[in-house]
Amino acid sequence: MNIAIASGKGGTGKTTVATNLAFYLRHYAHMEVTLLDCDVEEPNCHLFLKPASRETTIVSLPVPSLDPDKCTGCGQCSEICQFAAIVCLQGKVLTFPDLCHGCGGCILACPTGALSEVEREIGTVETGTSEGINTVYGRLRIGEAMSPPLIKAVKSRASQEQINIIDSPPGTSCPVIQAVKGSDFVLLVTEPTPFGFNDLVLAVEMVRALGLPFAVGINRSTIGDDKVREYCRNEKIPIMLEIPEDREIARAYSKGQMVLESLPRYRAMFADLCLRLMGVNPC
Repeated sequence: MNIAIASGKGGTGKTTVATNLAFYLRHYAHMEVTLLDCDVEEPNCHLFLKPASRETTIVSLPVPSLDPDKCTGCGQCSEICQFAAIVCLQGKVLTFPDLCHGCGGCILACPTGALSEVEREIGTVETGTSEGINTVYGRLRIGEAMSPPLIKAVKSRASQEQINIIDSPPGTSCPVIQAVKGSDFVLLVTEPTPFGFNDLVLAVEMVRALGLPFAVGINRSTIGDDKVREYCRNEKIPIMLEIPEDREIARAYSKGQMVLESLPRYRAMFADLCLRLMGVNPC
């Protein structure tokens, strides 16, 4: 089962939910779990799980390389590229590797074989284990704009025999879509604030467009107003989790500690979440 933890905005508690859910499934439900941190621009699940025996793999993207002696300046490569990663100006071809999506279309379109593929490093994938939990996270190269290929590389390490918890990037753009697509279930974490409500609506529209079953989790549920709950009632969206505003949770988070270890009273809450995830009638 692939369970994605997502949010319309950052700072809602997505990582807190993802890490503690994985921790509960492994240590209290005794299930085999893999945690995939797909927030490759700022991965932080490992700060809480502290995996050992890390293994790092470089992830590259194929980009075009031009042989000017073979190029006739026909411009067919430029015509096929939808991302302006290769352009032809006055018969001269220019490549912009940072914009390339690695589709290989320009290579196929070139009639003279002037283009070939070279590898461009976009980041790394690190794997490890933490108290029986398999951890995988990506780290995007500084200055790199192409995160979806790295997210795809992280997801390729998902287990076919275990429960996979996917910690998605915040927002509703291409990286998030790459992270959540193909999931069996998406838990949208939000907070009862105007910003949280606005971005939750966008996130709901995204998962509905993708046809994914989903529900909502409310973090810091004892602050703000009831607009999130009212919206969920009107849209018939299940609310599976409500974590109250608790200074002790914030204190544990700031120290890189697991909530379920520092504050055992929250174990029943995550036990209920697990039961609902396994047998929910989702939206």
